[in-house]
Parts: sequence; structure tokens; C-alpha cells
Amino acid sequence: MLTRFRRLRAAIGMGLTWGTAWFLAGMGLLLIVGPDAADVPFPVGFGFLGFLSGAVFSGVLRLTEGRRTFDQMSLPRFAGWGAAGGLALAGAFVLLARLTGDHLALSVLGPVFAIAGSVSAAGSLALARAGEDTKLLEGRRD
Repeated sequence: MLTRFRRLRAAIGMGLTWGTAWFLAGMGLLLIVGPDAADVPFPVGFGFLGFLSGAVFSGVLRLTEGRRTFDQMSLPRFAGWGAAGGLALAGAFVLLARLTGDHLALSVLGPVFAIAGSVSAAGSLALARAGEDTKLLEGRRD
């Protein structure tokens, strides 16, 4: 039971991390195009999609990489799983929204979400490795 809570906490943490990064990207876009460009404010929409994408990525990573540590994972493979999670989210988004011309919507959203997921995954691995390095350095001082 404790393991499930840890996994859920990890998925929420990954979602919040990605949501924050995507929220900031939405803020940048908002500054470029102005506040009246869309029905939903870009930061809110991007942040929500980033949260969902991070949570989906966490699940994909759990299923594919299992119990590997961050040291054992390569950056390109990690980024690839992030792209797969982004594609999965784009597919789910298109199916749930029941957009007209599903193939066109998926062909537009798929690459965007895949690239964003890949970049976010690579950044997450870099942050995780930096956190592990800091813990190792702190342990050496003792």
C-alpha cells in the first residue's frame, strides 16, 4: 500500500514539475501574442497540459524502466519515453475532445506534445541527476 502512495506522489510531483515549466512557457507565449489571443489563457492551459503530460510520463516510465536508477538511464532513451508520453497524451486529448478531423488534429498536436515531452523529460533527468550529485557531495562531507 505504501508503494502505491509513493508512486502516486512521484506522478504528482512529476506532473507539478512539468506543469510549472509548461506554465512558464505559456507565460512567454502570452507576452508575445497578448492576452486576447485565445479563449483559455495560455499559461493555465499549458500548465494543465504539462501536469497531465508529466503524470502520463511518470506512468510510462514506471512501466518501461521499472526499478532502474537515474544513473542507469540514458538521456536519449529518457527523452524518447517523454516523447512517447507526449504522443499518448495527444492521442488521448484528440479522442476525448472528439475533434473534427481527428487525423489532422493528431498530426498537429502529436509532434508538439512529443517535442515538449521530450524536452521536459530530458530536463527532468538532468534535474534528478543534479539532485543526486548534491546528495552525494553532502554525504562526503560527513
